[in-house]
Formats: sequence, structure tokens, C-alpha cells
Amino acid sequence: MTTVYFIRHAQSDRFVHDDRTRPLTAEGLADTKQITAALRDAGIAHILSSTYKRTLQTVDDLADMLGLCIETDEDFRERNAGGWHGENFLEFIRQQWADFSYHIMDGECLADVQKRSIAALQRALDKYSGQVLAIATHGTALSTMLHYYDPSWQFDRFMDILDAMPYVVKLCFDETGNCLSMEEILRIEKIYQ
Repeated sequence: MTTVYFIRHAQSDRFVHDDRTRPLTAEGLADTKQITAALRDAGIAHILSSTYKRTLQTVDDLADMLGLCIETDEDFRERNAGGWHGENFLEFIRQQWADFSYHIMDGECLADVQKRSIAALQRALDKYSGQVLAIATHGTALSTMLHYYDPSWQFDRFMDILDAMPYVVKLCFDETGNCLSMEEILRIEKIYQ
């Protein structure tokens, strides 16, 4: 069995508009200690992350405590929202969840996010079969992966974790990549900004 602790990043600084370089807030950095406390004895052998600064910062304390290097995979990145710039966010995501092929010019649809995220996960499951992993990612990417394994994970479940930063969920997989279980481990509520 392979165990994966998916970690949605902690609270990030909404005033930094560049998606790739947006850091965690001071409060978000402090909350990463709770991730470390929750996972320190989980037997994690490898930590993977999207390449975005906020995800790397989210697992930096855990990696330091465990003496592990953080491996990056671009495919765990956040959805490219294309031309969306903050107006009508709720309607935008509602449309994306209603139609997985819906996207704005130059942006990704949820089907594309799910395809690349699941491909990255499968690479990790193949490479580290039988081990315990932590994977730092983003709310949308994580939600599409959870939807892949549990189709009841829809818009309402995505909205339920919108304010959960960080959010940790544990999935267990058999040797063929079938998800055997899903369990929420840690949830810290923050106002989404």
C-alpha cells in the first residue's frame, strides 16, 4: 500500500499577484508548524510539491524536520485561470465545476488540471510504490484529484475547503493505483482572499 498525504498550501499573500511567486503570509508560515506536528510521525519518506513558492514554503518546515529534500513537479501546479482577474470568482468556478471543459481564453479547464495532476500522482505512485509520501499542491488541483477518486467531490466540496489553508487529506492506494481510502487529517480555516 502507498499512502499519500496531500497538503493544500497555507494562507498566501493576496497582495502578490504573480501566481508562481506568491508567498505565504506570516500567519500562513506559522500554520506550517501545525502540518509538521500532524505529520512528523506519519513515516513520510518523500515530499513532493508544485513549483509555486507558497506550496514549497508550506512543506519546508516538514522537510527540515524530517531531513528530506523537496522534489518538485510542475504538474501539481495551480490551475491557469487565463483571462480571469478576480471578477465573479464564484461564478467562474461554478461554471468550471458544472462543465469540466469550461475555460477562459488562455486558461485551463478542470479536465486539463485533473489530467496533468493525476499523471503527476501516478508518476509518484509508480516511483515510490509502497511508501509514504507528502504532496504539496493547490486547492483546485487537489480537488480535481479528489474528484477523480470520488466523483461526489463536486463544487460544494470544493467550496467547503476554499477557506481551509492548509488542508491535509490522506489517501491510501493499492499496488495498482486504486484509491482504498480518503481521510481528512488537518484543516485550518482562513478567510479566502
